[in-house]
Amino acid sequence: MKRLNPEKIHVKNDSNDYVIRVMDSPLALDGAAWNGLLAMQGAHQGMNPFMRHEYLAALHSSGSATPETGWTPRFITLWQGDTLAGACALYLKDHSYGEYVFDHAWANAYQQHGLAYYPKAVVAVPFTPVPGARLLARNAAERTHLIKAVVAWCAQQGLSSLHVLFTTDEDVAACEEAGLMLRHTVQFHWTNIAPTLAASRAALPPEGAAPPWGGPAVEPSSSTSTGAHTLPPAFRDFDDFLMSLSQEKRKKIRQERRKVQDAGITFRCAQGTNICNADWDFFYQCYARTYYEHRNAPYLSRDFFQRMQSTMPENWLLFVAERDGVPIASSLIAISQGSTSSDGQFDSKNEVRIAYGRYWGALERVDCLHFEACYYQPLAWCIEHSIQRFEGGAQGEHKMARALLPVKTTSAHWLAHPAFADAVERYLAQEGEGIAGYMDNLEKRSPFKASLARPASLTPSPHNTPTTS
Repeated sequence: MKRLNPEKIHVKNDSNDYVIRVMDSPLALDGAAWNGLLAMQGAHQGMNPFMRHEYLAALHSSGSATPETGWTPRFITLWQGDTLAGACALYLKDHSYGEYVFDHAWANAYQQHGLAYYPKAVVAVPFTPVPGARLLARNAAERTHLIKAVVAWCAQQGLSSLHVLFTTDEDVAACEEAGLMLRHTVQFHWTNIAPTLAASRAALPPEGAAPPWGGPAVEPSSSTSTGAHTLPPAFRDFDDFLMSLSQEKRKKIRQERRKVQDAGITFRCAQGTNICNADWDFFYQCYARTYYEHRNAPYLSRDFFQRMQSTMPENWLLFVAERDGVPIASSLIAISQGSTSSDGQFDSKNEVRIAYGRYWGALERVDCLHFEACYYQPLAWCIEHSIQRFEGGAQGEHKMARALLPVKTTSAHWLAHPAFADAVERYLAQEGEGIAGYMDNLEKRSPFKASLARPASLTPSPHNTPTTS
């Protein structure tokens, strides 16, 4: 695909005059201005590290998400005078890998009818199925202007489709106004709140996702009181968390942890600048091995993680499994960090802190080591450090046995071809019914004690827009 110079498109709205500029690299954007917009997006939900300018720039500069790997950046920005009013990270794609919202069947249908599905456009964080703001804007009106301009640009470029992946309620509202279709998927997240009925009604929802089984969300504050609502207490320690589970699940977790201990495995963790070069090198060895074992090349290069170490160290937590002092496995966790000041610099304070399970690998096989490294060690750390939520990522019903509960995530889609758009809309309606049934089935398998399990009346419907506060 040819390199583009920044394009200018004028968008008029009453007395406001906006200009759309399309950049062919995140490096063409001022990082402080981008991060300043990011800080305005649902600050009560925690600062999503994957939408930081440093993260997106590292994907590009490290060669991980570039035209050579099938991710051609076209960052679309909305300007009012010299002020950045809105922006989104758009990529042109000639494949559907690294997205985690699967549209291979759509691509095959296009091919069978002699039509080209690629290139398509995605507004997403490459290789990162984490819900968060995708349409950065100062307010709802400018967010709507932005997505309408994105759709118009995609049509002008002759693209088959646009896909806004793992997005928030605010983005969903703008996408619906612009005529995009909604699609829902299921992830599994853990919340650091004792799971009483009151807790289910006050549980903090994931950014851009419905609360587990429909508990209405409330905004957190520095105390446990939120106006008319009072947040239930967090778990005191890992044993307190275990006591909330059914006897079967509690027994299973203790057995799994004992197997790892009996194998002579111990863990150490390091955060931020305490993760040394040798730790990063070892982690990447584990990370790459996980891909090679599945006969795939790693999505992310070693240089990408070097840039994370240099520009975003505060956002990373590393667990290293050792036997007799020799490292054998590791898991890397991302952590949200506070808001930004007017100059776009992040601070370390935040009303809501979220941990994200991201990468893991092992140099040798030990029974149940994956569960210990990826769930039990991170959850214990989250409880100790008052982290409100741990997001376990895409897919994986086995996570429910570890008390990661199903939540519904949302993406938005536009297809240029009217007949295919109609067909996909019908398909999504049927798929949505299937998601509703799937959530109903998962609810019956609650890992919590029967007296603490969420009632069926709180189950969300995929036909309703997920609610966050």
